[in-house]
Amino acid sequence: MCRELLKSQPPLLTIPRVCESSDVTNSNRFLPLEDVEGEKKGETGGSAQTSSVNPLGVYDSTTALWLQGKGKQEQTDEHDKHNLETGQEAVLLTGQTEEFNRKLREQPEDTQLWLKFIRYQDELSATVFGGEDEQQAKELQESRKSSYKAVLEKKLSIAERAVASNPSCVTLQREKLRICQELWEPSALAKEWKKLVFLHPNSGPLWREYLLFTQSYFSNFSVSKVNSAYGKCLSMLSAVRDGSMVSHPAQPGIEEDMLDIFTKQCHFLRQSGHSEKALSLFQAVIDFTFFKPDSVRQLSTKQQVEFFEPFWDSGEARVGEWDARGWKAWMVQQERGGWVQPCAEEEEEEEEEEEEEVKDRSQPRWTVWLDVESSREAAHWLPWRPDKAKGQSEDDCEDPERQVLFDDIGPSLICLSSPELQLRLLLNFLSFLGLPVDTVLSANLGHRGLLLEDLSLLTQGSDSRRALTSHNLPSLGVNSVGHMTTLQGTRKWAGLGKHGEKFVNTMFNMLQPVLSSQQRAVLSLSRMQYEKLKVFRCMHGNKKRLRSQSKISKRIAKSLLKEPENRSSLAMWREFAHLEWMLGNLEEARKVFSTATALGGGKGLANPSLCELCLLWAQLEVEDGASGPGGVLKDGSAPPAVCLLTRLAEGNALSPSSSSQPVSPVAVLKARRSYEQALTAALSAFDEDLCSPQDNQKSHVAVQEEKLRLRGLLGCYALFQYLTMGIKAANAIYSQARERMDKLHSALTSDKHTRADAHHSGSNLLVSRLASECEMVAVQQASLLKYHMSVGVFPLATLRDTLTSALLSWPSSAPLWSVYVQVENRYHSAGRARRFFHAVTRDSSCVVPRLFAIVAEQQRKQLVDAAQRSCDKSTALSFLPENGLSNRIRGLFENAIGSEKGVHCPLLWRMYIHYLVSEGKLDKAKGLFYKALQNIPWVKGLYMDAVQLFPEHLQEFVDLMTEKELRVRLPLEELDILLED
Repeated sequence: MCRELLKSQPPLLTIPRVCESSDVTNSNRFLPLEDVEGEKKGETGGSAQTSSVNPLGVYDSTTALWLQGKGKQEQTDEHDKHNLETGQEAVLLTGQTEEFNRKLREQPEDTQLWLKFIRYQDELSATVFGGEDEQQAKELQESRKSSYKAVLEKKLSIAERAVASNPSCVTLQREKLRICQELWEPSALAKEWKKLVFLHPNSGPLWREYLLFTQSYFSNFSVSKVNSAYGKCLSMLSAVRDGSMVSHPAQPGIEEDMLDIFTKQCHFLRQSGHSEKALSLFQAVIDFTFFKPDSVRQLSTKQQVEFFEPFWDSGEARVGEWDARGWKAWMVQQERGGWVQPCAEEEEEEEEEEEEEVKDRSQPRWTVWLDVESSREAAHWLPWRPDKAKGQSEDDCEDPERQVLFDDIGPSLICLSSPELQLRLLLNFLSFLGLPVDTVLSANLGHRGLLLEDLSLLTQGSDSRRALTSHNLPSLGVNSVGHMTTLQGTRKWAGLGKHGEKFVNTMFNMLQPVLSSQQRAVLSLSRMQYEKLKVFRCMHGNKKRLRSQSKISKRIAKSLLKEPENRSSLAMWREFAHLEWMLGNLEEARKVFSTATALGGGKGLANPSLCELCLLWAQLEVEDGASGPGGVLKDGSAPPAVCLLTRLAEGNALSPSSSSQPVSPVAVLKARRSYEQALTAALSAFDEDLCSPQDNQKSHVAVQEEKLRLRGLLGCYALFQYLTMGIKAANAIYSQARERMDKLHSALTSDKHTRADAHHSGSNLLVSRLASECEMVAVQQASLLKYHMSVGVFPLATLRDTLTSALLSWPSSAPLWSVYVQVENRYHSAGRARRFFHAVTRDSSCVVPRLFAIVAEQQRKQLVDAAQRSCDKSTALSFLPENGLSNRIRGLFENAIGSEKGVHCPLLWRMYIHYLVSEGKLDKAKGLFYKALQNIPWVKGLYMDAVQLFPEHLQEFVDLMTEKELRVRLPLEELDILLED
């Protein structure tokens, strides 16, 4: 019946015979449908062979093969040819493997060769196991996993051979443990780590990696265990430094390693919520460093700690507390019979009305918990001390966790002998408190992945009205102590609160007498910038709060300027003038600027601080005035910035009226000539001086560092050229100077320099300072080009080339990435930016470019979503397709958290979880939260995000925090009592 029905239908399935001529070769580009053998059977009356895919026998053999997913012989030949080529490449790589083996037999002590051979296995596996087409890749997915495991086992075998040949090489043993991390169970890996640090207790880099592993080992993680591991590490390194551990000599730079590990411990405690312990650690080490009695200086660190313990337990005021005198004064007074108890006069104002913690009991339970928890975090980060004048004792503390015992801090006390490291300790403490610091002197801890947690890193420089000056206070992306909030939460206040500000004032007053004039200048500048930062944070709030904060900040700034060592500091005057300008007091700011220029004397362009001050003044005038390229205003007069920069080149003192005085064309020509000569001389001087053999004298290092400060001179010259000749002339100045500076930096960081001066702290400081200067000059250039594009017409390619060349040299520069993202996201074409991000992240392990790549795609998606919402959906989709942006963003996140530094970056994980929730994928976001716990279990902010995003699991998250010993300031039982009241 079926055959009759088929015969009655038109011959749709009849397959015509293709003529066997020369034209048949052209049919290879299509799927051939001929079946000669079947036709022969048809001619003889036979029928097509039936099968599971051809039950009626109506398909030819080619169609049947197609239904089975098979190809013809020609395709098989091509596959064989591909396999032959792959085989030849594999033979070539095998030959390279034999070459590696031969060299390693001859030179088994060459550790770099062993490392190259280990990493070569990845290239080898990509060739041997790669090359399949998409269909084969799906079929062989499981085998690829086993192949990857086989490669890891092969790398482990090579690493074990390398370690056996070089048992004392720490680098090879660390490489072995990195491989084992993907093969072994965490418990076995922990045993191996402990064995390794036992064998090499004098290696700072090894301790750093061990502590990071301990922090991220979730199944065995608790805050107390990790804190004790930090204490053991620092006490061990102190014994090595002192020579107490005879079996292991101290390695060069051991004090720098100790300070770095100590600072990480403090931030670990802060991130886990134990702010009191972290602050007490800083208090103890500052007292231990700057107020040490002379009688104990020659003792070992362990013995000094034993003498320090009675002071800590005595109840004596500590650094930052009222009436603190320090360890040395306490020791002297103890020998005389002790202190006379002071009267508590100032403590009267401490008793103020207590605000009710729960302001709205109608709010959900989780909202109240988050609000009270963050409020207590902001208010109670200072350790609790019993007030003896009020008859208090340790038992009167409502929260025992607010008290810090000596056992919590004693093992982590370290000795720092060099003034440079002592200053770095203070700057790290100020950064911990939230004060802006010199990132070079403080070793710039903010750009290390473990500390990145604040979205301000990604949003800086977004004020289009301040294109030239918006990067004066770049954010490091690190929350200050007391500001533990959800990722998108807001600060309770601009600074550290009433008690925190009092603590900072007292600490500064206590440290002033024991610091050198240079150290006091650095700290005072940081304090001035902090006051400016607090005002800046209040700018977008209510006006009442801004008025009160501005009064406080101006009062503190004026008191700082009255200090004898600050009266002639142009940097301090510069910050104060900027503060006045931000508050809208333009005339007052101009008076401050002019007063400061008079302090600069007649040095003019030879004074870097004066150039930086005048540059800021000119930039502010340009931003707020009608200044533009061409050198004249609409009324025919010269812009104020041109007058200022011309007077600076002449070496004349500036006055508030200088900006309105006429400037002759001859004066402009003379000023241009002066700028050109000054820049040429400055570049030649530091080029010759820095490339000469280094002098170990500190004065020589200070002179060299002064010569490196070219950003002020360069900025003034470029801005002068921009206002008088145009943007091309200004851009040429920047490009030529950057080329020479980058070339010098490359020369200083080459092998012949770094090996000779690897452990010379002065040389390292100069290289870091030069790198910072190069980066800031690039930021200035990009900001000027961006400003010009906002007021005039200019090719985008020039700005894009400037940014890409600078970012290839400084991939961790957040200000540069911020400008790059703002520029590229003005255009819907994203291909160029995506390729550039891919190139940078492929060659750099830094987290910052990966974060900005994600931000760029998220902003692009917001633009597309807004366009689709603003008009008819079908119309919007026709010209702004979504193009899989969601999947691309997820891919970028996965790639970032899979990188070596990104996997332990709190900001990355928290952004990823928030993104999945915004996409409505709550289950995936919840799963990602538990995956994040496997890598950053110590970050309290991650748990607070989870409470905000998945409020139904509040009890589970709080229990988990309690189990891991993270600081919970509001237990849920107390929350229920508060809600009942």
